[in-house]
Amino acid sequence: MEEITEEPGALVERIAALDIGKATLTACLRVPHEDKPGARRQEVRTYATLTPALLELRDWLICQGVTLVVMEATSAYWKPPFYLLEDDIECWVVNARDVKNVPGRPKTDKLDAVWLAKLAERGMLRASFIPSRPQRQLRDLTRYRRTLTQERTREKQRAEKLLEDAQIKLSAVISDIFGKSGRAMLDALIGGQRNPHELAALAYRNMRAKTSVLQEALTGHFTDHHAFMLGMMLARIDALTTQIDTLTTRIGEAIAPYAAQVAQLDEIPGIGITAAQDLLAEIGTGMSRFPTPGHLVSWAKFAPRGPPVRRPQQGRLHRQGQPLARRHPRRGRHLRRPHQDLPGLPLQADRQAPRQATRPGRRRQLHPQHRLAPALRPRRPLHRPRP
Repeated sequence: MEEITEEPGALVERIAALDIGKATLTACLRVPHEDKPGARRQEVRTYATLTPALLELRDWLICQGVTLVVMEATSAYWKPPFYLLEDDIECWVVNARDVKNVPGRPKTDKLDAVWLAKLAERGMLRASFIPSRPQRQLRDLTRYRRTLTQERTREKQRAEKLLEDAQIKLSAVISDIFGKSGRAMLDALIGGQRNPHELAALAYRNMRAKTSVLQEALTGHFTDHHAFMLGMMLARIDALTTQIDTLTTRIGEAIAPYAAQVAQLDEIPGIGITAAQDLLAEIGTGMSRFPTPGHLVSWAKFAPRGPPVRRPQQGRLHRQGQPLARRHPRRGRHLRRPHQDLPGLPLQADRQAPRQATRPGRRRQLHPQHRLAPALRPRRPLHRPRP
């Protein structure tokens, strides 16, 4: 569908906007009109998100001389069009929070694409940080390693809960029950050994000093059912460990060109090799894209959205006249947090004490001589419906 509109001059003359869905996308093209000076020609087309259709979309945009393509960050659906267009045309991925339409207007795929194109051609949007292809591949590796590490931790917690169910208090004596001594005892339990003395004799080195305590901790009602479940959990843990080691080797090969930057980050207290690799995979080596350290902290979603103001008469946090229930960072912070040991949000120095702690009548001790205040009846009789 082609339209002609007369609007004030735009900052970007030839622009296209994509409203992307799972199966289809709507493309809005806005370029100067050939016959009417000062007018804009607008054309809206719909394409499928399959590769042949996306290649056809790329050819159409190149023939129209488009210099900028803007798309909204919608789940992971923006990645195929972005990857196919980034080599030929400049592509922007913008935040959905900056593209919200005016309330009360109808919302369709066509109107969203037109609105996105109008905002982008006037310079009212800013591009999100999309790393280069090598950094994206490195980021995929580090994020998947982080996911597998978290899954292995959850599997270890399940195994510990299973031991608690069998009254095996091994975690109360050994700090890491999946170490050399603990793993030998767990394998013996799976193999059918139930004698606490025989199990405690499997301890290594310094753990032998706790033989008597281990015998008491290994006395329980471990059954064949527990052995079957524990065997499956340990097999899952071993498989995850093998995958994590394979990913670590691949990450080391991919990050070899940045070995000097990894060594510099490793010198910072609290950051090891793994955290340094995750940091480089997330933010890269060039800091020019972040004007100040505050921009980097905000991009990593360690900072709240804005400074709320407390109103005493209502007792709630407000920002620009709108109530704010609680002050917390934006969502998605776990994806950009490279390591759990990194510091979180700073504490406020001027934070007021809670109201419960300032009132003198709270948490007072009651004695038999104290009398509670009687309940007050309502002044008006309760409304009862007539039959």
